[in-house]
Amino acid sequence: MKKIGITGQNGFVGSHLYNTLGLKPDRYERIDFKKDYFEDNEKLDEFVRQCDVIVHLAAMNRHLNPEIIYNCNLDLVKKLIDSLERTGSQAHVLFSSSSQEEKDNLYGKSKKQGRELFLKWTEKSGGKFTGMVIPNVFGPFGKPNYNSFIATFCYKLTHGEIPAVDTDGEVSLIYVGELVQEIINQIEIPETNGLYKIPHTSVNKVSEVLAKLEHYKSLYFDNGEIPQLDSKFDLQLFNTFRCYFDIKNHYPVKFTQHTDPRGAFVEIIRLGIGGQCSFSTTVPGITRGNHFHTRKIERFAVIKGKALIQLRKIDTDDVLDFYLDGNEPAYVDMPIWYTHNIKNIGEEELYTIFWINEPFNQEDADTYFVEV
Repeated sequence: MKKIGITGQNGFVGSHLYNTLGLKPDRYERIDFKKDYFEDNEKLDEFVRQCDVIVHLAAMNRHLNPEIIYNCNLDLVKKLIDSLERTGSQAHVLFSSSSQEEKDNLYGKSKKQGRELFLKWTEKSGGKFTGMVIPNVFGPFGKPNYNSFIATFCYKLTHGEIPAVDTDGEVSLIYVGELVQEIINQIEIPETNGLYKIPHTSVNKVSEVLAKLEHYKSLYFDNGEIPQLDSKFDLQLFNTFRCYFDIKNHYPVKFTQHTDPRGAFVEIIRLGIGGQCSFSTTVPGITRGNHFHTRKIERFAVIKGKALIQLRKIDTDDVLDFYLDGNEPAYVDMPIWYTHNIKNIGEEELYTIFWINEPFNQEDADTYFVEV
């Protein structure tokens, strides 16, 4: 079992890497890291001593003063190297550099020089080092106006703002889940003591990305319809978009009922993609679920009885409670990386319709059981 520590553990890429490693507890042990370790040599040294692998992601990406970015990033590298030397560590260090290395800016220079400092450490210590040059990264839970233009677009479209394209052009992108898998591949079979350029997985014009997101807003955010997703990038972009909702206040979404003397008709879902639709009955007091998905799109629609649907993003303690009643049919969609359940809180049988965008496959279930 490899013991892996991640500086920047709570950041955009760091949190995704930390959570993904946690899906395989029999293979990886995660050594927790806190930001203040950089200000306490004893705590930093204790962290370093425990690690077989250190993924150094901690960095400053944006600031009004570029010199502050430059000094901060190099200072973090130097502090980590000092700890490696004090402890005599021969850990495998992976460093996140950037395609900005090739550009004449202080952020790019801080990354390039930081990578060169790690190389010098390996020459003296005999440790392992992988310098990863990473393309533009997007995905769920990135900070708007900081991590990615996609994060900014998604946030604005779901919070009543109007995004604009400042500079249109083609951007090489990688989805955060794909980047995490690349990092894990390097942990397992490293390209050591050199430069490893992580390949991008798509190239898109900024204006075309915005057009897709505006389509998702119109179709899905405003009307609850699942759009047609023609490519892997489309699915990744859509799942990213879904995670920027004000989930607490968006759900549950009530259906439109069409009633006449015969009874009522309710349309559950419109979709441009297929998937699997099923229903369940649940007796009073029983809870179903308590699992999460990393790629699947799922809808719970209550059509009879009373239910409590709960969601919790897996690296937080905040539980979202949604109360649904079949007398006013409604649905809740499950964002990726949110563990979720449904409980019958009424006195009669609960009827729920479930839709998911891909049929269940035992060999690749994308279903991880964690209590809400």
